[in-house]
Amino acid sequence: MNPRAWRRIAVAAAAVVAAVAFAVVVRPALAADNPYQRGPDPTAASVSANRGTFATAQVNVPAGNGFGGGVVYYPTDTTQGTFGAVAIVPGYTATWAAEGAWMGPWLASFGFVVIGIDTNGREDWDTARGTQLLAALDYLTQRSSVRDRVDASRTAVMGHSMGGGGAMSAALRRPSLKAAVGLAPFSPSQNLNNLRVPTMLLAGQNDGTTTPASILNHYNAIPSGTEKAYLELSGAGHGFPTSNNPTMMRNVIPWLKIFIDSDTRYTQFLCPLSNSSGIRAYQSSCPLVPSAPPTTPPVTTSPVTTPPVTPTTPAPGGACSASYRTTNSWPGGYQGEVTVIAGGSAISGWTVGWTLSGGQTINQVWNGTLSTSGTAVSVRNASYNGALAASGSTTFGFIGGGTSVTPTLTCTSP
Repeated sequence: MNPRAWRRIAVAAAAVVAAVAFAVVVRPALAADNPYQRGPDPTAASVSANRGTFATAQVNVPAGNGFGGGVVYYPTDTTQGTFGAVAIVPGYTATWAAEGAWMGPWLASFGFVVIGIDTNGREDWDTARGTQLLAALDYLTQRSSVRDRVDASRTAVMGHSMGGGGAMSAALRRPSLKAAVGLAPFSPSQNLNNLRVPTMLLAGQNDGTTTPASILNHYNAIPSGTEKAYLELSGAGHGFPTSNNPTMMRNVIPWLKIFIDSDTRYTQFLCPLSNSSGIRAYQSSCPLVPSAPPTTPPVTTSPVTTPPVTPTTPAPGGACSASYRTTNSWPGGYQGEVTVIAGGSAISGWTVGWTLSGGQTINQVWNGTLSTSGTAVSVRNASYNGALAASGSTTFGFIGGGTSVTPTLTCTSP
């Protein structure tokens, strides 16, 4: 074969190799590979802006759904399918309007449905705030007016101070969450050794309430197999999340995008940290690998979430049954959760009863109405969760004093 023919073969082979290489390089960038991806390719400027590309609207939520009411913020675009969701709770004694409302439109404009909540009691502790965050997500995905815009399989929690501890509590109890963010979190009731949800913790350099050292202790307690990040904001005090904070948001948004939307276009901003302005210290578990999205668009229905339960104790007549589990405990106290399940027929209300062991007290109940007489305890349904279809279920929770002991429960229905 003459030299010219060899050259023609070599050129053709090189073209094939180049085409293959080009296909390998560009294919992961195609939006079709990730049905959760929302919005244009991000830039340093876009991720630092105080608004994303989505127009937003909002709707108020009354109290009575397991939390103290709040506001839902959502993208108005209906052409891109459903969006991931974030529930946010403020700090001790604070209200959403006074502390967190600035975040709602900001996050929604980047392609999330956001519910910012008030708490049942402004002095609720971290575990109660965690329960209310989960109740807010269940309301948002199952009963809210925008539930058809939300992908119930892609949800996250966030909170400030005592609310940050609430986000940790919620993440420990619902490991199916895609992300958690603690803003100067105060978390006295949690041990994060079993945390499996990708978690970002933010601290303020001058915070004397939840010090950087205390938040680093939480970060170090999170298992090495769990994706995590720690940021310390230069010169910031405990209130850094309570008003417009671009430094915080340009790092929180990529975290939520990576883990709620499996959007690796945002990894460039955190691995390594691309903008250290205003950041005193940073650690992470880079490369921050999200769970793989499906290769076909997900189903956009909003299934009812039923929590795991232990074997149930049948109630007289089989109208309903109830089961108990301890969701958290600490010296001198614990948090319990009771699941109520209807029998073979629908019920219009329920009451669960049990007897307290020596030294036990019940200090707070949510999703139910408490009555006590000596050591006898009964919890009746709230106005919104008494009607259950056949085999349907609901839960209520409580904070107890003393040592957790699994009680024998009864369940009756009028």
